[in-house]
Amino acid sequence: MPGADGSTRAYTPRTEPRTFTPGAPLTSRTVFSAAHVVADPYADTTPDSPAAVDWDATLAFRRHLWSHGLGVAEAMDTAQRGMGLDWAGAAELIRRSAAEAHAVGGRIACGVGTDQLTSGGPASLDEVRAAYEEQLALVEGVGSQAILMASRALAAAAQSPDDYLDLYGHLLRQAAEPVVLHWLGPMFDPALEGYWGSSDLDAATETFLEVIAAHPDKVDGVKISLLDARREVDLRRRLPEGVRCYTGDDFHYPELIAGDDHGFSHALLGIFDPLGPLAAEAVRTLDTGDAKGFRELLDPTVELSRHLFQAPTRFYKTGVVFLAWLAGHQDHFTMVGGLQSARSLPHLARAYELADGLGLFPDPELAEARMRSLLTVYGGVA
Repeated sequence: MPGADGSTRAYTPRTEPRTFTPGAPLTSRTVFSAAHVVADPYADTTPDSPAAVDWDATLAFRRHLWSHGLGVAEAMDTAQRGMGLDWAGAAELIRRSAAEAHAVGGRIACGVGTDQLTSGGPASLDEVRAAYEEQLALVEGVGSQAILMASRALAAAAQSPDDYLDLYGHLLRQAAEPVVLHWLGPMFDPALEGYWGSSDLDAATETFLEVIAAHPDKVDGVKISLLDARREVDLRRRLPEGVRCYTGDDFHYPELIAGDDHGFSHALLGIFDPLGPLAAEAVRTLDTGDAKGFRELLDPTVELSRHLFQAPTRFYKTGVVFLAWLAGHQDHFTMVGGLQSARSLPHLARAYELADGLGLFPDPELAEARMRSLLTVYGGVA
């Protein structure tokens, strides 16, 4: 196996699979996996052309997550929203996944953004509002819960915190059902620097909380993706009664989900794409009141998560899709927009080792064979 320093080392893969039993929805926590999309490897596309999606494999992966009792957070950044998947592709993904969720009884929430604003220079606040409204209407029209995602266009157009208060207030007043508000930090998307009207996170937090306090009946919960456990806990304790905190912290999720004497976080996580069955088993253990058993199952996964989400964090999706290929959820390692090239071979090799050590591959021999084939493609000794 190749190392980051150019050296190679021997690695002996595990031979026995670890089994995880599908089960009913989880009870002590509401848990969403932000699911990836599977590209069509035979489509004649370029990195800047519309995405070609393998719909059968994409929907099969969602059924896999639902079978373990997890909810699916659809058309989020894990699905390469704004990084290969355009609004037309996201809209089709939302329609198909919502229909599939209704058919199998799976829980689904879908991302509402403004990514149709892609040409003609900076958008005005009115254009941002209209784009949000179009997407909200689609998501609610297919019977899905809405996740109001952070908007690059709004970050560019807003001049003050009041612009965020006005626009989000307008959207929340017209939402048919309570939504999830999503605060995605600039480590995931540099274009979101200064969201909520300030690069000072303390000031931004006050604006965020002001939006929620003005419309607590329209906010089911908030998803915080700042990779700062202390800040999430502080914010969680200040939420109005009945408003949930969904952790999006892929570095500290076991402790945040377990919680403390003052409360806990639910989850909406990209890392629960590759960890889906194991994460479900851990939360099912927590459902019985066994917090120690929950941590014993989930704590060992943090090293893999931190590896996949290391800077530049926005390219974590490459590792997620790579592990889905090794696990047999898709037949190829290609991504929309050609993003399979966004991580190095040593990075992918380490991801394989960590995932194999956790027993994430239903067929370890298949995973080993695919890892060997990748090493051969890169010119290594397999």
